[in-house]
Order: sequence, then structure tokens, then C-alpha cells
Amino acid sequence: MQSPQRFFLYLLIASVAASALIGAAVFAFGTFAGDFEIKILLTTLTVTVTSILGLACGAYLETGRGKILPLAGIALALVSCVLWIFLVWNGTVYEKFFAKLLLSLTLLAAACSHVCLLSLATLDRRFRWANYALQAAVSTLTAILLVLIWGDFENATDFVSRIIGVLSIVIAALTITIPIFHWLSRDAPGTEEIDAEIARLRARLAELEKLRGETINDAN
Repeated sequence: MQSPQRFFLYLLIASVAASALIGAAVFAFGTFAGDFEIKILLTTLTVTVTSILGLACGAYLETGRGKILPLAGIALALVSCVLWIFLVWNGTVYEKFFAKLLLSLTLLAAACSHVCLLSLATLDRRFRWANYALQAAVSTLTAILLVLIWGDFENATDFVSRIIGVLSIVIAALTITIPIFHWLSRDAPGTEEIDAEIARLRARLAELEKLRGETINDAN
């Protein structure tokens, strides 16, 4: 069975290749003025973004640390991809419900992928707070934006705008620092290393106990 990570990787390669071919054809054979060509390019760009989001979720899914978040991210990315492609080929959609639904699904897919990508980092115990802080900040910001999408952006108070700004800065800072924490944690012993060391010590202790028993028997 093909893994989600490999599927989205192949999808990303195919979409990037298609975009490159379209761009090369435009420069080689003429201008890029037709609606059909523009829709093709927008479709490939949509698939490319979906592939990137799916890769992040698929990579986290294969670690076995969790299933709900990456599976939700993959599903949201695929559904939003279909809706964006429908929008590209159908033209302007006048119903507000469709626009709000599309923005909500895209936002949720991006949030899940962001958290999944940074959750791939292996952090030492002293740095794990950063991952929890990221999840809390992303969840809070996503919830606020969803309320504004389904409510009214114009009614957003100055206080809410300040909260959004603060959360955005916190998320950006954690996005930069978590990979650094991952790098700093590379020399910290992990659980597997500790268990292996315990096993070696137990084996050595068993050898010493056996040697002690043999020594006592020889003395008697």
C-alpha cells in the first residue's frame, strides 16, 4: 500500500513538472494570454500547494506519534484542493457560504500541516514546551480567524487585531526556534539509547553475578 507521504511527493513532482512545462511553452511559443492556459497554471499551483501540505501531514503520520491530526490535515487539504480547482474553472462564486467554507477548510488544512511539520522535530525534555506552545498558539489563532470568517471581519475590535498580531509573532518565532531546538537536542540521549544502556548494564550485572557464584563454588 502506498504511503500518503509518497503519494503527495509524486503529486508534488508532477505538479511542479507541469508548471515548468507550461512556463517553458509560454516563453518558447508565445504569450500567456488565454484563459485556458491561466486556468491550467492555477490548477497546477493549487495541486502543488496541496502536495506540500499533504507531505507535512504524511511525514508526521508515518512517525506513528499520532493519527487524528495528520489524517484530518490530509482530508482538509484534499477537499480544499477540489474546491479551489472548482473555483478556478467555474469562475466567480457569488455565494458567501462557498467562500467562507473554502477559506475555513484552507485555514484548517494549513494549521494542521504547520503543526505536523514542526512536530517532526525531536526535542529534548527541556525544549518540549515549545511544541506545546506552538500547538496552543496555532489553535487559538485558527479559532479566532474562523470566528471572524463566519462572523464579520469589519466588526473585529482593535483588541482582537492585537491578539492576532501577537499570536502571529509567537507562531513565527516558534517556527524558527523549534528547528534550532531540534538541532540542540541531537546530542541528548533518547529513550531508546537509555533503554539500550540499561540492557547493557543488566547483562553486565548478570555476568558479574555468575562470576561471583563460580568463584564461591571454587572456593568451597
